Amino acid sequence: MKKAWLALADGTLFEGRSFGADGEVSGEVVFNTSLTGYQEILTDPSYKGQMITMTNPHIGNYGVNEEDMESARTFAGGLIVREFSRYSSNWRSTGCLDEFLKARGMIAIDGIDTRALTQHIRDTGEQVGILSTTEHNSRRLVERAAATPGLPGRDLVQEVSCTSSYRWTEGSWQWGKGFADHPERRYRVVVYDFGIKYNILRLLADYGCELSVVPCHFPAEQVLDMQPDGVLLSNGPGDPAALPYAIENAQKILGKKPLMGICLGHQILGLALGGETYKLKFGHHGGNHPVQDLRTGEVKITTQNHGFAVRFTGIEPSSKARADTLFGGVEMTHLNLNDQTVEGLQCLDLPAFSIQYHPESSPGPHDARYLFRQFIEMMDSPPEAD
Repeated sequence: MKKAWLALADGTLFEGRSFGADGEVSGEVVFNTSLTGYQEILTDPSYKGQMITMTNPHIGNYGVNEEDMESARTFAGGLIVREFSRYSSNWRSTGCLDEFLKARGMIAIDGIDTRALTQHIRDTGEQVGILSTTEHNSRRLVERAAATPGLPGRDLVQEVSCTSSYRWTEGSWQWGKGFADHPERRYRVVVYDFGIKYNILRLLADYGCELSVVPCHFPAEQVLDMQPDGVLLSNGPGDPAALPYAIENAQKILGKKPLMGICLGHQILGLALGGETYKLKFGHHGGNHPVQDLRTGEVKITTQNHGFAVRFTGIEPSSKARADTLFGGVEMTHLNLNDQTVEGLQCLDLPAFSIQYHPESSPGPHDARYLFRQFIEMMDSPPEAD
């Protein structure tokens, strides 16, 4: 097997074996704690600009299939695993992970100590790395990794967003039927594509939403002209503070239409309300993050993938203190029980809310899917026209 190298900007070096495509890629190195779902993770546009370390030591053992894609292609820069299984066995499998990666030009490495790498990231924080099968000079790899920019300040949304608007009708996958098409359309929803995952669209379709997906730069005035019942700000990659156009559009929609934000959309809404965002030390990536709903006290296990978080002056961890914004009051509704970061916001004077995690899962637990019902209920009681 061909050798591969992973070099981090701080000089840490790992030698392993190459699978997938040959070549070289750079990106922020993160770790994901999900036990399954590598195909959904690799095709999540939110991972643009990052290389993923899977903490589960065995990856590839159940193969891949077209039904588990969360977008039209892969977006993660590279894949880092402890042990890649060259043999897959699953009744839904239509191919192996190695060929899947080769066909999409994605570089991967196995045979390295992913536990040591994960602990290093937890201690030092996420940092840029280079994964290469072509360069074997460790000194040059480290020097180039140190010179590669990280995610702060980068607008990666324009690299993953759709370029033109489109309609979506496909619902969730059903045994023996495939992806359902729901003919009943009760709500018109405009979805801003900052890096949308398919399962968000599918679950909204299940609720009877007629979905129009628009590019990240789509003017808010044109969205309002479409007379939607609600607007959704999707997940996506990169630094939310680098998206002034998205923040401005959210401000123009606030109070005029019910608004829901997911992950990056949550951060955009927070900035639109006057909050701030900051870089987490090593982010939240995985399918086992405990989040408490402060309104009920219930704890849900959630799927997460973000490297930035939102904060407001006046809202402290483990409290429901109100913060005053230009658009009225805002309250924290959800709290991360691992590090006390804000995981959900609710506008007190406007029909708008957001969550930092992924209620659509895929992969991960389904605990948080009730939040789509909250969006539907909000559209049943729209704001009065100005």
